[in-house]
Amino acid sequence: MKNRRAFMKMGGLTAVAALTGGIPSIAKTKDQKVNKSTHKLKLGLASYSLRKFDTEQTVKMMARVGLTHVCLKSMHLPLDSDQAAISKTKVLLEQYGIKLAAGGVIYMKTKEEVDQAFKYAKKAGMEMIVGVPAHSLLAYVETKVKEYNIILAIHNHGPGDEQYPSLGSIYDKIKDLDERIGMCHDIGHTQRIKLDPIKETVRYFERIYDFHIKDVDQANADGKNIEIGHGVIDVVAFLQLLTAMKFEGTVSFEYEKDADDPLPGLAESVGYVNGVLAVI
Repeated sequence: MKNRRAFMKMGGLTAVAALTGGIPSIAKTKDQKVNKSTHKLKLGLASYSLRKFDTEQTVKMMARVGLTHVCLKSMHLPLDSDQAAISKTKVLLEQYGIKLAAGGVIYMKTKEEVDQAFKYAKKAGMEMIVGVPAHSLLAYVETKVKEYNIILAIHNHGPGDEQYPSLGSIYDKIKDLDERIGMCHDIGHTQRIKLDPIKETVRYFERIYDFHIKDVDQANADGKNIEIGHGVIDVVAFLQLLTAMKFEGTVSFEYEKDADDPLPGLAESVGYVNGVLAVI
């Protein structure tokens, strides 16, 4: 594999600099609230990957592939869940050693939906919402971030997304807002919009609080999700970058292929990433 051979010839920040042309980043704020102080990546799952399976099946499949953090989509923990349903889900997660890291992707088109999302996250003890708020609601979202002290990571969706196609389109809207409003970087959608996921990660790193990791078979709008290591994204260099830059958040697999039987492809993707991390 050319990516693996290239990786083995390079090391640390020297490799990152060679791949990106240096390590520029947007400036840190004075009171940085999101700590990125360790180099051990936390691997998780965006549970939309297992959208055709119930919550217990999803948790068991996560345990089988060794993922320890989850961003729960609403089919696995509905937005209108009462405290009893939330507690039942959290007990199930704890039984399998899985941390409820976030909820999402949650779309917010009205103030009522913003209110619901933050109340839901608070009840569930989530530290982060991965969301897509309407542009007109960002000021209102900021008040809720301050009220609840919950991070909002806005998700990019690539070609065809009129709101947030790229990290740059998100950053332009949030750069002057509370720093707890940041980004969830979906590297597949970045590749599909013909931008470099590595360079985009470097450029906006200080406001990226979550990642959705995947691979795609083409670097254009027609690119489809594929097992990691079989596509066009330089996943080795991407993982080396996150390790070198000491990213502390969650790197969540979002495997959208094979909805009826996703476990083999998800397992292969997790195995590939673990193999890369073992030699970094």
